[in-house]
Amino acid sequence: MGNLNKEIRDGDHPDITEERLKSTFDTHKMAAQIYNSQRAADRRNEITSAVLKIPELQDIKPLPFLSREEKVEEAARKIGILSEHLYDLVNVNDGAELYHLNNVVIGGEGNPLALHGVMFIPVLQAQATDEQKKKWLYRAMKREIIGTYAQTEMGHGSNLRKLETTATYDKATEEFVLNSPTTTSMKWWPGNLGKSTNYAVVVATLIINEKDYGPHSFMVQLRDENTHKPLPNIEVGDIGPKMAYNATDNGFLKLNHLRIPRTNMLMKHVKVEKDGTYIKPPHAKMSYSAMVHVRAHMNNTMAYFLASSLTIAVRYSSIRRQGHINPKEPEVKVLEYQTQQHRLFPHIARAYAFSFAGAETVRLYEKVKKDMESGETELMADLHALTSGLKSVVTYLTMQGIEQARQSCGGHGYSMASYISEIYGIAIGGCTYEGENMVMLLQLARYLMKAAKAVKEGKKVEGLVGYLSAPDNRHSLIDRTPEKSYDTYLKTFEHIARQQIFRAFDKLEKMLTSGLPHSEAWNKCSVELTRASRLHTRLFIAQAFARRVHDVVDFHIKEALDDLLHLHLNYELLDVASYALEDGHLCGEQMNFIRSELYRSLGKIRPNAVSYVDAWELSDMELRSVLGRRDGHVYENLYKWAQNSSLNRTDVLPVFEKYLKPLMMSARKNSKL
Repeated sequence: MGNLNKEIRDGDHPDITEERLKSTFDTHKMAAQIYNSQRAADRRNEITSAVLKIPELQDIKPLPFLSREEKVEEAARKIGILSEHLYDLVNVNDGAELYHLNNVVIGGEGNPLALHGVMFIPVLQAQATDEQKKKWLYRAMKREIIGTYAQTEMGHGSNLRKLETTATYDKATEEFVLNSPTTTSMKWWPGNLGKSTNYAVVVATLIINEKDYGPHSFMVQLRDENTHKPLPNIEVGDIGPKMAYNATDNGFLKLNHLRIPRTNMLMKHVKVEKDGTYIKPPHAKMSYSAMVHVRAHMNNTMAYFLASSLTIAVRYSSIRRQGHINPKEPEVKVLEYQTQQHRLFPHIARAYAFSFAGAETVRLYEKVKKDMESGETELMADLHALTSGLKSVVTYLTMQGIEQARQSCGGHGYSMASYISEIYGIAIGGCTYEGENMVMLLQLARYLMKAAKAVKEGKKVEGLVGYLSAPDNRHSLIDRTPEKSYDTYLKTFEHIARQQIFRAFDKLEKMLTSGLPHSEAWNKCSVELTRASRLHTRLFIAQAFARRVHDVVDFHIKEALDDLLHLHLNYELLDVASYALEDGHLCGEQMNFIRSELYRSLGKIRPNAVSYVDAWELSDMELRSVLGRRDGHVYENLYKWAQNSSLNRTDVLPVFEKYLKPLMMSARKNSKL
């Protein structure tokens, strides 16, 4: 029997090998849980190995040392080379394989085709008619054209009903006239819009006979397919540097009374006839399918970002020695400090939890997508609400976790050599793209208030909100039942979420009864409403984690995940316990029990800490981090990394002769006077 941790190699730093030898579970089998099948985990490793054998796909130098123009060019260079090898490396119909390939070869900073595969093609698949698919989708899939999805404007993002870009139907010519009437109506932010794409699905407010029909999607050619120059009546360009994603040309688009054929409106679910007759979709949110698609997959994306930063931080914490616990012994690994464990381990659990919640969400999305193809829209509202809440909660908690990982690396965490700051910059974009987080929480809140109203009226609700009409214990049974009885924790989470949902509902109803307009009452209750949404979402995440652990068959994997789940439930419950203390559902004695269980969990996680992050099987090429190197040889490689700095090309910089030498010479001269 070989080593359980599959990352052990000869020549590795002895401190990290020592950690890996402690593993109580097979890290590759754990990877099968993270990536939802052994086959998927195997394919990731096969793809990585194949990429490493293609020299042209390696980074020309560490990415932090590239200028923005160099990053854009490097990403485009790799995309070109990848196109030659694509069908040999991955199944192009498997989104997970494509995503992994992109992460290994290009990384998170983007590339010219980033939105082409993530948004443009899925929108055409979901909203185009069969005839439109023949015209555009198949060309897009073969990369004969490159597209993006242009919805966000300079002045409006989440409030789709107020998008200013207009598409006015002209019956005389059977054309739509697309126009950006104001500065704030310009499309602003869409990825790859600036310089890379020649087509875009543009979301504009449909106007027929001066009547506003709300946002709809239109296929628009932006640039000449041969010269790539912008077409007449189109102004398009790059919006400039950002916190991250600087290999991506996020762009602006100004349309000046651009005419496109009637058949360029995506009409699978909604139609405009030649005479201007409008045929509405069977479900109001069908047009949101593109955004829901992205949100459904965001949990896994955020889990990946969080796991990447934690892999770096935990590995480095097993190498870094600082201070003494016992003055008579050598300096200890910083991973031995309880404060370091408390800072990192709960976020390891969250990364796993987000991954498992993400898997459930994607399954629901695929079901809804299949149902919609046959005209069924019953679960669309559930999916929209769930993805809205998860999008907000998971992105925010991921942001917190990545920053904790960076700080846990001390001073070196601030260096781009750690690469955590780049991961942070990439991940926090998720707090605002695809819907600003507060707006997303309030969208979920509308769904929750509808369910609460039904319960108040004596109706039974089911599914994601079924717990609202389920029996509730006056007091939590935590520490009154056998060890690791997770049902008592989940019931306590349910109580907390239920109480906050009804608290928000009662406050809203009281204001409405007093005669306050709904919009004003909603605004005055919005903080309570967002709290309700967060608690409901965190309950779902905990439930998804527990369901996955319950379904695991392998004893050692189940035991390791069980330890993580125990940590997760105690940590998360402590984080929201004030809600349960308010109404006496939890008492001080139970709080002490939960706190002691949390600290006990940290000790149980400690021997497997490196193995928990190794199980994500993130290669050095993928992590791009000196601190998170698989072999643990951090310090010598930190020195080598620094040699790439352009400031080290010469011993003396021109600025010395130009500015610093005159400054010092003048000071010396004056000091002699």
